[in-house]
Amino acid sequence: MPIYEYECKQCGTAFETLVRSGSVPDCPSCHSTERDKKLSVFATAKSTAAAAPAAAGYCGSCAYAQGPGACALK
Repeated sequence: MPIYEYECKQCGTAFETLVRSGSVPDCPSCHSTERDKKLSVFATAKSTAAAAPAAAGYCGSCAYAQGPGACALK
């Protein structure tokens, strides 16, 4: 079941809810079914470990050992 974010057109309450196929979610505040689906963005956790620097290879962009231009970075 996906989680969707909505904003109620009646009272303006923003909410998120699990939505089963075929169901119509209602506002938890006013119970209206008039709502706008909001664009959901997901969060990622940033690593706290120090990232290793990229190794310079033949072309200077990567460590692909087949020679300059072989890695498709031109």
